[in-house]
Amino acid sequence: MHKKMLLLINPSAGKGGYKNGLGEALEVFYRGGYIPTVCFTTGLGSALSLTIKHASDYDALTCIGGDGTLSDVISGLMRIKNPPPLGYMPAGTANDVASTLKLSRNLAVAAERIVSGKETAFDVGAFGPKEYFAYIAAFGAFTDVSYETPQQQKRSLGQLAYIFEAMSRLTKLESRFVRVEHDGGVTEGDFIFGGVTNSRSLAGVVRIKDSVVDLSDGLFELILIRNPKNLANLNHILSAILSQNYDDYEEVVMIKSRFARFVFDLPAAWTRDGENGGAHTDLEIKNRKAAIRFLL
Repeated sequence: MHKKMLLLINPSAGKGGYKNGLGEALEVFYRGGYIPTVCFTTGLGSALSLTIKHASDYDALTCIGGDGTLSDVISGLMRIKNPPPLGYMPAGTANDVASTLKLSRNLAVAAERIVSGKETAFDVGAFGPKEYFAYIAAFGAFTDVSYETPQQQKRSLGQLAYIFEAMSRLTKLESRFVRVEHDGGVTEGDFIFGGVTNSRSLAGVVRIKDSVVDLSDGLFELILIRNPKNLANLNHILSAILSQNYDDYEEVVMIKSRFARFVFDLPAAWTRDGENGGAHTDLEIKNRKAAIRFLL
């Protein structure tokens, strides 16, 4: 007996690449035991509302899109009882979650892996009392690059669009004093960046070693980058990022923790999975261990 699958497609993700191989992917799903129902997102928040409204009626949900689409779908699944397992077919520009999960951008190959895959637990971040994120919540340097980069540039330039936007901000780096409470105690100071992550890839550029990250252990990787006071400090930060050895330099702090509470003197702008997360002076982030199931 065939099972029902809801297939959500973001037609704006990446360069509209979902059109290449979609028919073949649908055939793979059908031969693999699913009858897919296709829905297209129509704008910001559409994937979230479609997931909340319809996901419970299906045996599985699969989305085609970028990190933002996946984030909305996961946020929707967190708002319903007994959410179905999730398949992901990456079609965006950065695709950090796809890099972490080692997913193919070939739709037919991705579909094959979904129908033959096993349900695999995945932690989800609770961002304040009502919001969620799939792989990162962050403040500080370059965190608004993703959602402030024009969509047309993303379509035409792909990952280069983020790099060009980031380069234009190098002379505007600002630090914030923040007190961070976590499992290990309290860390405070002037930081140009703070991130709470459950990913091995950030913005497609910064990576964390596979051996460090467990996607279902109930722990975040908390990364804090201190304000560089001189060129040597800046070189240490770059060396840590390039070598992925974040314990070797005092300018970069990495902590494993189930939660993190950030207290600022003034509101700080945040992003959730590359989208605008609002400004906060007191924000608590918690790990929802193994909250969803990926088909991998």
